[in-house]
Amino acid sequence: YKAMFATMYSSGMRVSEVIHLHYDDISRTNMQIHVRDTKNRMDRYTILSKRCLDILTQYWFEKGRPRGILFPNKFTGNYLTVNTLEQVMRRAVSDAGLPKNATPHSLRHSFATHLMEQGVERQNIQALLGHRDPKSTEVYLHVSNKSLMGIQSPFDRKEGADYE
Repeated sequence: YKAMFATMYSSGMRVSEVIHLHYDDISRTNMQIHVRDTKNRMDRYTILSKRCLDILTQYWFEKGRPRGILFPNKFTGNYLTVNTLEQVMRRAVSDAGLPKNATPHSLRHSFATHLMEQGVERQNIQALLGHRDPKSTEVYLHVSNKSLMGIQSPFDRKEGADYE
């Protein structure tokens, strides 16, 4: 589950996309993840972080180097369910004493918010999230206090100031 949650946060993937990942979807060479058959029925690529790749590599070796489904159900060998990941997250959130409203989707939301705080352009975030409509991305891009505190008032600008 650590590898799945790390992948979700580091790439902005949905729960349903992570549980359907295959070994061949991970490109170490390009540091990308191929996300197939998304919610919008369109394939896309998203980023693969170095830290996430390290976690995925460790997982891959521990699980006997799976070549098909990357995160198979240990009982059936088929895909996990979204509900399974939601339950695991609920337990982890409770055990860690975090707010109960933290869900797997919170990881996707945090990915987008943190990219915005780093100054990544909205259209790039939109592409990584796989949104066709820019309005879908705006839901994730609420203005954080961290962003607001870095803004300088135009009143404090020196050049061309009339108020000296």
